[in-house]
Amino acid sequence: MRTPACYNRAAFETPDSARTGAELSRTAPTHLAPQRPAQLYQRRMKKGFYTIMSAQFFSSLADNALFVGAVELLKNSGAGEWQRAALVPMFALFYVILAPFVGAFADAVPKGRVMFVSNSIKVVGCLMMLFGTHPLAAYAIVGLGAAAYSPAKYGILTELLPPSQLVKANGWIEGLTITSIILGVLLGGQLIGPHLAPQMLAFDMPFLETNIDSPPEAAIASMVLLYVVAAIFNLYIPRTETALQPLPNRPLALVRDFSDCNARLWADKLGQISLATTTLFWGVSGNLRYIVLAWAAVALGYSTTQASSLVGVVAVGTAAGAILASVSMRLHQAIRVLPLGMAMGVLVIGLNVVTNVWLAAPFLVLLGALGGFLVVPMNALLQHRGHNLMGAGRSIAVQNFNEQACILALGAFYTGLTRVGLSAFGAITIFGVLVAGTMGVIALWHRRNTRLHGVEVDRLLAIARSDH
Repeated sequence: MRTPACYNRAAFETPDSARTGAELSRTAPTHLAPQRPAQLYQRRMKKGFYTIMSAQFFSSLADNALFVGAVELLKNSGAGEWQRAALVPMFALFYVILAPFVGAFADAVPKGRVMFVSNSIKVVGCLMMLFGTHPLAAYAIVGLGAAAYSPAKYGILTELLPPSQLVKANGWIEGLTITSIILGVLLGGQLIGPHLAPQMLAFDMPFLETNIDSPPEAAIASMVLLYVVAAIFNLYIPRTETALQPLPNRPLALVRDFSDCNARLWADKLGQISLATTTLFWGVSGNLRYIVLAWAAVALGYSTTQASSLVGVVAVGTAAGAILASVSMRLHQAIRVLPLGMAMGVLVIGLNVVTNVWLAAPFLVLLGALGGFLVVPMNALLQHRGHNLMGAGRSIAVQNFNEQACILALGAFYTGLTRVGLSAFGAITIFGVLVAGTMGVIALWHRRNTRLHGVEVDRLLAIARSDH
């Protein structure tokens, strides 16, 4: 009988109930890297974590500024609102299509190299957008780069750090990512605005005709430089001593292995709850980025440049919540944050009564803070379970598949509703009810698990509590 790759790893032959994080780390072969004193190695890994954060910051900064530029590019070309809304699901497209392959690729190649290649693909997407490719198709190519980037970015955390540090590390990564979202959205809004756009368009490159003659094109061109900076940081990410897993010779085998790994994570009594929560959170928040732009235009009469600042306000709250969770929550306590998801859904609905920017700002900060405090510990718990069950790269790929499939489905749903005339207020109501209701179902699901499978749940929580 065929044994899937996610079951094949020698490091995980012993059940995780009988293994600690220290024992797991000792299973990694040491012949892949030269021997060095433990203190020196720890310093190298700490420096590697800072390098990862720097690379992630610039890459995410460009991603979010590019989104605003692409929205404005479509708007200037006369494209309907449904096409602008479709940017969100198009970005998620390759996350879903390539999910069986990117995780295995991230486990087979040094993750720093994977991140470098991914940023290079994003550069290609930007250039396609500038040279006449339809923005939706070009943005999908940028999403292709992001799809390969994510398993490497999160997967390397489990290789660099012990389980006890995952919540804190995820807090810093998510906090920095949210900071880059804030700055990226604001940067994108300013690059297409009346102050910076004329100066950028007035700049001429010697001996080169770029044919860049509009503010969104100038903004998109500047993103190439940011992706290049991120790629340079990728080159300095250290190689860990975790064993590389060879790619199967047959692509179909990867699909079967991915399906097996996906099923295994959904069967885990803690993995399923954390996966369901993060899937819903990112599915809604991924679309809320555009919905806030549309809502600000209708409720406040804002331009794209002005509305982009409100997306940044949400991200400020998310960063605050993520950092607070990273310093106050332990891995085994992650499940306690489930009620925050229901509260977040209620707040989303409350946006319908906000018509003043002075009320909107603190409201959006609170909304973001609840989301940040919710997702950081649940994401860390999911990484912990996935790493123990199948390895970092495959685990993150499974996570990305579910989350991006949710973004794709909800984005397509919202795009369809927009095409038939649904207002931003109607979309906000639907999304709010969806969040609150689904989080209530997830909370009941966990309660049922504790009632019917209490011994298993306690065992898994004990592993999370003891791993350090």
